[in-house]
Amino acid sequence: MPTRDRSVAASSKNFRYSTNLQVAIDANSRLVVAIGLPLPGSRNDCRAFTEPGIDRACHGVPTIADGGYQGTGLLIPHRRSPGQSHLSPQQEAENAVHRRARARVEHALSRLKNWKILRDCRLKGNGVHQAMLGIARLHNLAVTR
Repeated sequence: MPTRDRSVAASSKNFRYSTNLQVAIDANSRLVVAIGLPLPGSRNDCRAFTEPGIDRACHGVPTIADGGYQGTGLLIPHRRSPGQSHLSPQQEAENAVHRRARARVEHALSRLKNWKILRDCRLKGNGVHQAMLGIARLHNLAVTR
């Protein structure tokens, strides 16, 4: 998420100052379950998952993620090992189920990012986190209506 407050942001790959906010979304109901504290945008997703404590909110629940979360204990898609040409049919089927669930989560996440306040967030300090909490609450109300 692009932001102008350089105390909670860092220059990321595209040379914009941004923050890394981790959001846990229930794939079945599309409700926002937890939101982590913002970290500088140059932080790795694994680190942004564990440092603010969002991993504790997901403890004991099967949590799926993309391939960037290796070593965190989350369910990630199967990958070919070096020298392996194809995945087994069972692994392909599991990856297909994983993709469908991730698509539901990504669509919910894109609805959160549509809010204009997050386009170029000018909020200072904890304002980014507070804005995201408000947006998540409004999103959950809209989904449950």
